[in-house]
Amino acid sequence: MTSRDLSRVERLLHEAAAVKPVLGIDTGSPNAYLGLTANGRVIGGAIGRVRSHGAELPGAIDELLRGAGLTARELGAIAVGIGPGSFTGLRIGLSYAKGIALASGCALVGVPSLDALALAALELAKSRDGMLICAVVDARKGEVFAALYRVVSDGLEKVSEDLLIVLEDLASHIAGDVVLAGDSRAKDAAALIGNRGHVVAVLDTSKLDQRGPCIAAIGAAKLARGDIAQAATLEPLYIRPPDAAVKLAAKSGQVRVTEAVWSEETKN
Repeated sequence: MTSRDLSRVERLLHEAAAVKPVLGIDTGSPNAYLGLTANGRVIGGAIGRVRSHGAELPGAIDELLRGAGLTARELGAIAVGIGPGSFTGLRIGLSYAKGIALASGCALVGVPSLDALALAALELAKSRDGMLICAVVDARKGEVFAALYRVVSDGLEKVSEDLLIVLEDLASHIAGDVVLAGDSRAKDAAALIGNRGHVVAVLDTSKLDQRGPCIAAIGAAKLARGDIAQAATLEPLYIRPPDAAVKLAAKSGQVRVTEAVWSEETKN
């Protein structure tokens, strides 16, 4: 499969059956999503709405590892959701993941958060080959983060970049039946798309509790392939620049683009 494709969780775990345990975390939203894989299967997971990722994440990870009879030094890798999502949440999760990797000596793997969200939706949805899955989460300021995936026989084919877009424009990108997965903005998107005559199903956050295990499964497969990141260079996938950068650009006379895709060029 190409790098733009995502295998089903079962296939990812089979691919990673020989690697050491992998911890998956995603803190790019008000919820903390955790997952743990080992020996080709999911051995743990947790989801919880937190008041402070920085204060509550360490304890939640310790509890998950302890429940599986593991320590951080026994991990083969820590897989971390790199966004898009909350700037603060992403920074906290990535910083903590880097800390564990450096302290324990395990590998570090970055996983696009919308990929994990779409894969969790695939595991739940009654989908057929050729159907679309759209991962969508609130980006504030009247916009959403979104990405489109097409269901194929063994997983998903990513057919768009990660987008920062207003809902009306997102609806215009979708031609055909679709499963929308995400937070409350997924329901808003469904209303717009349904008005265009397409069949729409919605999987909201309360049903997508496998996001943590999906992060871990994707990370485990990447570890098996040797596709690991360097702590010094792995950064969040923001898409939208932080507010401080926007203010600086405004002072210098630059214009912020309201619909954008992430690329190495825009990241740099």
